[in-house]
Amino acid sequence: MPSTIRTTTLPSGEVVPVLGQGTWKMGEDSRRRADEVAALRLGLDLGVTLIDTAEMYASGGAEEVVAQAIAGRRDETFLVSKVLPSNASRAGVARACENSLKRLATDRIDLYLLHWPGSVPLAETIEAFEALRKAGKIRHWGVSNFDTHEMEELVGLPDGGYVQTNQILYNLSQRGPEFDLLPWSRQRGIPLMAYSPVDQGALARNSKLEAIATRHNVTPAQIALAWVLRQDGVIAIPKASKQEHVSQNVAALDIKLTPEDFADIDRAFPPPTRKRGLEMI
Repeated sequence: MPSTIRTTTLPSGEVVPVLGQGTWKMGEDSRRRADEVAALRLGLDLGVTLIDTAEMYASGGAEEVVAQAIAGRRDETFLVSKVLPSNASRAGVARACENSLKRLATDRIDLYLLHWPGSVPLAETIEAFEALRKAGKIRHWGVSNFDTHEMEELVGLPDGGYVQTNQILYNLSQRGPEFDLLPWSRQRGIPLMAYSPVDQGALARNSKLEAIATRHNVTPAQIALAWVLRQDGVIAIPKASKQEHVSQNVAALDIKLTPEDFADIDRAFPPPTRKRGLEMI
């Protein structure tokens, strides 16, 4: 395992690990609760202190799993949660945040994201985020599933420059962000947060990655994750509900992909040559 987890820096200057822990689909089955909590706690033990969740996940159940996992360890955790677009009004954001805080059993969220663009004017949501930030309920805010033109609109709004990240679908099967969104974000020092970096497990079973994985004596999933982690200004948040997968994710940080590996990957998963609309799941 790496002695230290590599980090990146948010626009605020705060340093966060480039590998986090996702929680999508956690909290849906009480029979899996103990394994999910144990996996998150192992991640913390290994230095993967960024945990991502959302009010939408299991209708708040994932936040409750996170609360159990970080009990007694809140100060070492960088906690990310998200508000639904349907709750993105001034009053709605305030209510949603309070509900998330209760489920998470904490007094603050480190990074609060708008889950995807919705019908509420973006300026109103930003005002609500800023009110929460000034009240100490959240420390930072950002967005999720925003394409380049939406980010340009965001940063042009009053206080829009306080955005800290954009969480998007990004993996070998969905490389569209490399055409414009990733360069745009990197230029402005706004890290992207890649969800589903192993494409919901599909890349773990991808035959095109097996030869590369064999060269490194690792799994195809670890190669897919290592490829995302090698990007400057990208944070990967794979979900791992079993401890062995947490350990494998952390070990992916040590994989050194070679020029031959990158060439093979580009042949199997060609980079974009034109603009594509941002995909999301």
